[in-house]
Amino acid sequence: MSDLEAPLRPKRKKGLVDILVQFRWIVVIFVVLPFSFLYYFAIYVGDMKSECKSFKKRQKEHDENVKKVMKRLKERNASKDGLVCTARKPWVAVGMRNVDYKRARHFEVDLSAFRNILDIDTERMVARVEPLVNMGQISRATVPLNVSLAVVAELDDLTVGGLINGYGIEGSSHIYGLFSDTVVAYEIVLADGELVRATKDNEYSDLFYAVPWSQGTLGLLVAAEIKLIPIKEYMKLTYKPVVGNLKEIAQAYIDSFAPRDGDQDNPDKVPDFVETMVYTSTEAVCMTGKYASKEEAKQKGNKINCVGWWYKPWFYQHAQTALKKGEFVEYIPTREYYHRHTRCLYWEGKLILPFADQWWFRFLLGWLMPPKVSLLKATQGEAIRNYYHDNHVIQDMLVPLYKVGDALEWVHREMEVYPIWLCPHRLYRLPIKTMVYPEPGFELHRRQGDTHYAQMYTDVGVYYTPASVFRGEVFDGSLAVQRMEEWLIENHGFQPQYAVSELTEKNFWRMFDAGLYEHCRRKYKAVGTFMSVYYKSKKGRKTEKEVQDAEKEKAEVETPDCD
Repeated sequence: MSDLEAPLRPKRKKGLVDILVQFRWIVVIFVVLPFSFLYYFAIYVGDMKSECKSFKKRQKEHDENVKKVMKRLKERNASKDGLVCTARKPWVAVGMRNVDYKRARHFEVDLSAFRNILDIDTERMVARVEPLVNMGQISRATVPLNVSLAVVAELDDLTVGGLINGYGIEGSSHIYGLFSDTVVAYEIVLADGELVRATKDNEYSDLFYAVPWSQGTLGLLVAAEIKLIPIKEYMKLTYKPVVGNLKEIAQAYIDSFAPRDGDQDNPDKVPDFVETMVYTSTEAVCMTGKYASKEEAKQKGNKINCVGWWYKPWFYQHAQTALKKGEFVEYIPTREYYHRHTRCLYWEGKLILPFADQWWFRFLLGWLMPPKVSLLKATQGEAIRNYYHDNHVIQDMLVPLYKVGDALEWVHREMEVYPIWLCPHRLYRLPIKTMVYPEPGFELHRRQGDTHYAQMYTDVGVYYTPASVFRGEVFDGSLAVQRMEEWLIENHGFQPQYAVSELTEKNFWRMFDAGLYEHCRRKYKAVGTFMSVYYKSKKGRKTEKEVQDAEKEKAEVETPDCD
């Protein structure tokens, strides 16, 4: 067996749950899709009502809601009440792991009112928003003004709070970094009920750098100021097919956005947007985008493709046609390009509804897509949930760019999942070491994509059912994730914690750096008030005693020096 060949596995015995999964589309068609549509419509109406209010009125309501949160935290009795968490139901989260930490006794704080855009300042080029504002809402408000967030995550449902406290990336991250790197200021209610504004250069600068990846365990985010950039009406998108082995695909991907001469900050050499989809171990399509004006897009001979219409082919399948017809260029309305993966949830829609990509379904019922992830989770039950954990993969591997070829070969060998999504991002060298950080001394090597101030990383997105499961073979999802996590630790990679994690506490802090995070936990009195980020991310149910004992142990440990 060659190094790239996937190992042979024994056949798996099928049971009742396999039948439930096979015919789950019935529940999705008749229950999930209709309720998703009604839910999306209700949210849209609420957003429209918010947009009808002046920024001044929205700010007044925001101030009142913040006072309620501050009062609620001050009412908490530390000796009697459980740890603080939001009142959001566990199944509502977009992430794939169930929020099992809410099964333990907890002290709820309602943040459901924080879903307004508070200001769009086109002079400062900053948008001030509440944490439950989602990507669809903010792009709807900004794109008509020819401005946008510097990083707009692809799925409409993803919220500002989730992208800041967790992880957020987009095809522009090779220029601007992760979503949290584009934040100018955080407004946070601390454990004692105090409201603070944290920036990179004020007295709360340590908190500013500690918030990303903290999963909301340092305080309650109530607003954020986020960088805006000027944009144009269309995205000029070039589709370039690549045929070769995985190392050759990796190099073609790197070459698509990283000049070999190291001139990474030259806008004439670096595209505005980048992504690559690897369809098999020998085929991929690299896509690069440049903003284009309406006048350019409508010039004679140029093709405009409105990919957002419900009847259009799913984006990943449309891109795949480049493997047959060769390289081509088209113009896509900017907002439709931002949310190109929403209708089909990348390619997960094919598993949820196997026939939903067919022309007849798209034309008749495509307007109902996508199913809301939270409703999919709410209707799956424990048995199906465990089945997906064992026989399905939804993971992101953040690895140094120069190791992307090794990562692709590892995924092929251990998981054999296709398509694979590749998206680069900068990992900045900051004045203080944060939970995620570049390799020490990276700037000395000046590898392709790197600059003196940031190392280029890439997201290797692995979302689908492994080929071994389709062949009826045994696949141990938990073991595969454990091996993936160990590989990431050995290669200075990171695993976003929206996904199911098998990390032990020891390995969690091998992957992430605890210094600044634990320093801020103590300084801002989060210990004993908010659950630690590991226990919030940890797979499985958390009993009240387990969580409280962990917090007590943290409180007794001497404060580490994070200088």
